[in-house]
Amino acid sequence: MTATADKPRVRVPATLTASTPARAESFTFGDPVPVIDMHDFLYTGCWMLGSRWFEPPVDLPALARTYRATAHHGSSLQVKRNILTRSFIPHPLLSRRAFRSLVNDYLVFGNAYAERVFGRLGRLLEIRPAQARYVRRGVESGQFWWTCDWRQPVEFERDSVIHLMEPDINQEIYGVPDYLGAMQSILLNENATLFRRKYYLNGSHAGFILNVTDEAMNQEDIDAMREALKSSKGPGNFRNLFLYTPGGKKDGVQLIPISEVAAKDEFAGIKNVTRDDTLAGHRVPPQLMGVMPNNVGGFGDVEKAARVFVTNELEPLQAVFLEINDIVDQEVVRFRPYELGAAQEEEGVPLV
Repeated sequence: MTATADKPRVRVPATLTASTPARAESFTFGDPVPVIDMHDFLYTGCWMLGSRWFEPPVDLPALARTYRATAHHGSSLQVKRNILTRSFIPHPLLSRRAFRSLVNDYLVFGNAYAERVFGRLGRLLEIRPAQARYVRRGVESGQFWWTCDWRQPVEFERDSVIHLMEPDINQEIYGVPDYLGAMQSILLNENATLFRRKYYLNGSHAGFILNVTDEAMNQEDIDAMREALKSSKGPGNFRNLFLYTPGGKKDGVQLIPISEVAAKDEFAGIKNVTRDDTLAGHRVPPQLMGVMPNNVGGFGDVEKAARVFVTNELEPLQAVFLEINDIVDQEVVRFRPYELGAAQEEEGVPLV
């Protein structure tokens, strides 16, 4: 009796199922997230700090940082300041430099503080600005604090500070700048510029992908092509990717450019839209800002736009600073009529 050779045993599953082809499916995930974090600009309301003064409803240091965030935001504020300063008539109690500082604070922070300096005999000697970023309104009537060093605050003389403010609909302690509605566009404009700068400063992004799928090429040719690509660009330039996937497809060698992928973010479109939002928030005509029109017709007559802008925007701002006259009972703040030509001297006051 001959022994039979042992057969190898293979465990077979009880049921065999054919693999099903993958199905195309689409789904969404996550909630919409704002592009800009507005934590610094949240309206927190006025709250008391140490039972001595009220904190403003908007972070003033954050407003100061965004003053020069974009060209159009800062320039919109500066064109208003320059026109107001040009039409201002200096007074022995209020110099042009002091008035310029008051206007700057009012436009950026929505608050301006003019401190009255009195002599020993009670005579008004000077009206000088106090930087709005560091002034806080006290809890008592007529009380203001200088908080540049919050550990050692200094109290102003009672009833010596004139507070000019942009009215707020939620409280009457501090003013709030009226361009806050455009802050999203201002920061998005800045982020788009910073992203673009980082893209150009970064030297490790790819310029194109060279995809070789023809398996007829030998390894020597592949290595020679790889070395040629590596030596063709110097350090700091666009990096090119080489991909070898042998398979004998229709297009054996493909050049896939990807250096312009970042341009798909519509950089120019983002800049233009956020620029328009910024100018709308400041209500400044684009032709006064040096903006180039995109159409053939242009923006219209610049002189008419300037006159309408002064009438609708700057004359109301002049009225705000005329409140100083009502408090000091003197005509300290005066303005000459707006003219596009050379301004005329008034009452012997030289123009500088």
